[in-house]
Amino acid sequence: MADDGERIARAELTWLADPGDRRLGALVRSIGAAPAMTLIRTGRFPADARPDPAPADQRTMSRWRAALERVPSRGDVERALGGPPRLVHPGCAEWPDGMDGLGNAAPIALWAAGVADLRSSCRRSVAVAGARAATAYGSYVAAEFASSIAARGWTVVSGGAFGVDAAAHRGALGANRVTVAVLACGVDVAYPAGHVELLEAIAAQGVIVSEQSPGRTPSRLRFLARNRIIAALATGTLVVEAGERSGAMATARHARDLGRPLMAVPGPVTSDLSAGCHRIIQDWGGSLVTSAADVIGSLTEARTDPAG
Repeated sequence: MADDGERIARAELTWLADPGDRRLGALVRSIGAAPAMTLIRTGRFPADARPDPAPADQRTMSRWRAALERVPSRGDVERALGGPPRLVHPGCAEWPDGMDGLGNAAPIALWAAGVADLRSSCRRSVAVAGARAATAYGSYVAAEFASSIAARGWTVVSGGAFGVDAAAHRGALGANRVTVAVLACGVDVAYPAGHVELLEAIAAQGVIVSEQSPGRTPSRLRFLARNRIIAALATGTLVVEAGERSGAMATARHARDLGRPLMAVPGPVTSDLSAGCHRIIQDWGGSLVTSAADVIGSLTEARTDPAG
């Protein structure tokens, strides 16, 4: 388990870091969060911490140092660590195994709010991704699949957005099962504002997580970056509806690159929102699924395949 200094430094870095900063991730993995913060603050390595090779050029170091102004005082950080929400980080019991697959792009830490344990919830989990402007077909399929998947004991992971995400979360909640929402803002920020009640229900039955520090608002970069976390948390990813250039396809790409099972629901050939799903099936080696049983079958087969 990380000591208090390391825990505090990881919390501080959630205010400082840009999401998915591989150079910062490599530095922290090499020497630890507390020495990394010392280096950023002073420009010097602690005597017992010198990574090889050097972690960053001067421009990168200047960018990190400029971001120090975003980091609250030590007292405010310690008060934030008193929760809620809680900090989940490498070395603590709740840190999910799947995060390690992201390597240097893994979050420095995650903030979590809710009653469920993140690690145990994600051991058998399905990420459900899809269009915000979902069709009635897409919303229906997402809700029905999520409800049936959850009823079979699998956690549903999604992004808390409108459309397919919301339908998937509601399907899992309707089955009285755990669902995980990964946000692009602080877990204490209700976004979208129209989902205040949905996010409260998710926290009361499952867990909300984000690599963003408390109070931080969403941005385009943060939406794009959180897709890698959705894919990494889950055993496999299901895409219900997606345009060929969409956030759902980005989540699918991360799942593919992580070597996780990737599945897609077919739709009308006339629908732009099914074009991404068809691309996953045709070109990315994704499984065509038409029922929750298909999804569970694909996941179970992947978990038992000795070559997987």
